[in-house]
Amino acid sequence: MHSELSIIEIQPESAHKYSIIWLHGLGADGHDFEDIASQLHLSAAPNIHFIFPNAPIQPITINGGMHMRAWYDILESSLERKVDLAGIYQSEKLLTQLIDQEMAKGIPSEHILLAGFSQGGVIALHTGLNFPHKLAGVVTLSAYLPTLEKLKIELPTVNKSMPVFMAHGILDTVVAIESSKAVFNTLHALEYNIEWHDYVMAHSVCTEEIEHISIFINSIFS
Repeated sequence: MHSELSIIEIQPESAHKYSIIWLHGLGADGHDFEDIASQLHLSAAPNIHFIFPNAPIQPITINGGMHMRAWYDILESSLERKVDLAGIYQSEKLLTQLIDQEMAKGIPSEHILLAGFSQGGVIALHTGLNFPHKLAGVVTLSAYLPTLEKLKIELPTVNKSMPVFMAHGILDTVVAIESSKAVFNTLHALEYNIEWHDYVMAHSVCTEEIEHISIFINSIFS
């Protein structure tokens, strides 16, 4: 059981006003999205503390028990079947610790944005929706939300107006776009402040997507 996460971080050049916590996907590490900080061309960049956590190393069932960085175990290839709920909730606790650490520095929760790709997107969205204080927003890329039905019972209303950016590649063969779109449709029907984008790409990130993420974050952090 991991008690805290190791991180890669980019400190703000000026006064620390905002924080972005960006979670990588299965088998990657915190360096995977480190370059995104400069690629986003954010107007508030000098005031943003970028945090890229390293997921704990653990065995992954569908990979024959191979140890790798992961936010939770993948028990079956079908995303809609058996899910490592305990692993997801454990990662939520670890991410919440990072949010709490930023808040302890005097950064309001409304100035903290969560982002993630694939597994990282799952944890970012799950935690963002479930967090007891209003956050700045969530960016979830090429992900889904296996805890959605459980969260629909638990969800606090404080983050119902929190902006959420969901994006997916229409050629994704790792996480079916239908799984992601179903999450969007459900949250949209529940009147969450969520927007959808899709791109002609596989399980990856593209230039157009980064441009749209930049617009999204710039609309929040000015």
